[in-house]
Amino acid sequence: MKTIVIAGTFDSKGEELLFIKKAIEAKGFKTLCIHTGVFESQVTVDIENDLIAEKGGENIDELAASKDRGRAMAALSKGFKETITELFANNPFDGIISIGGSGGTALVSPGMRALPVGLPKIIVSTMASGNVSQYVGTSDIILIPSIVDVAGLNRISKTIFNNACSAICGMASQDRGVEVEDQRPLIGATMFGVTTPCVEMAKAHLEKAGYEVLVFHASGTGGKTMEALIDSGYIAGVLDITTTEWCDELVGGVLKAGPHRLEAASRKGIPQVVSVGALDMVNFGAIDTVPEAFANRNLYEHNPTVTLMRTSIEENIKLGEIIAEKLNAALGKTVLMVPLKGVSMIDQIGQPFYGPMEDKALFDTLRNNINPKVVKYYEMDAHINEAPFALEAANQLLRMME
Repeated sequence: MKTIVIAGTFDSKGEELLFIKKAIEAKGFKTLCIHTGVFESQVTVDIENDLIAEKGGENIDELAASKDRGRAMAALSKGFKETITELFANNPFDGIISIGGSGGTALVSPGMRALPVGLPKIIVSTMASGNVSQYVGTSDIILIPSIVDVAGLNRISKTIFNNACSAICGMASQDRGVEVEDQRPLIGATMFGVTTPCVEMAKAHLEKAGYEVLVFHASGTGGKTMEALIDSGYIAGVLDITTTEWCDELVGGVLKAGPHRLEAASRKGIPQVVSVGALDMVNFGAIDTVPEAFANRNLYEHNPTVTLMRTSIEENIKLGEIIAEKLNAALGKTVLMVPLKGVSMIDQIGQPFYGPMEDKALFDTLRNNINPKVVKYYEMDAHINEAPFALEAANQLLRMME
């Protein structure tokens, strides 16, 4: 019989969590209840909060007496993360579900994020209709809007809770054998709309050679997700064609992937082919959201909700320095491929971001800063979306991986 973990504050949400427990068990599943609250549980649970607090470096009685919510949240969240990952490692379960407001969601989500991709994870949350990146991160947590506050049972909350139970049980009941059916090594590739032709051609070439290619949209979350999967050991090789997220990180655009982008493959020592796809652009929202300081820059309305800004010569110099620094730290085979005729679909003759001087600044900086003892620097007299460039990028990776 498959097991679903139910995690939550059984001191304040005991009635609601008990409803979820009964609903899951009625569908033929076992449950394992973990109490993450500060005070005594309203119902019988399998793992009590004193054990969670201990894992977080605190005593539960002292936490309760202190009435310090921040201290309690930090300890219980840390303790839950350690508990749930240890539990899964020793006795794998089949899914996990929780409910809560902002505090309850923030408490359990770090632990859920630490669980493997593919393991069903659901939180019914009052926070589900807003920006959920702080809870989901690079994981596959599903947040279901609670519609009403997670406080008591009523006809709305019962419907939502029951739907969530059906969802977690439905996912857990599926055969996860797909994980072992396909034994092809995984390659991570990055793509943007303006580098799609390149990545699609390279992807097809790599798949013909016997690899499975995971394509990540270089929109901030995509880059962070790929880096997380590399660190988790899923990825055997990287085709990082589209490093545009560094433009947003440097200049202040909306698609940042953080300061550690371009580090995971270097740190893990896996083969990587890196290029400069879409380093000609910084991403903003609608045209009226572009900061006033950039009003006189070369702006391009990609669509009503996305405005692109051409990177300057100075910005390209800085981008070149950053990328060189990241790649020079590589512990594995690394190739940097540079397309001398343009880095994106709109960086070529007749297109709005055609910028030979900006590109030259980028290329010269890379050439002068790359350590040839660590990184193979390879220029091609081609545009990034031309077939010769795409196929050579794929072949460079294949040679390193074989």
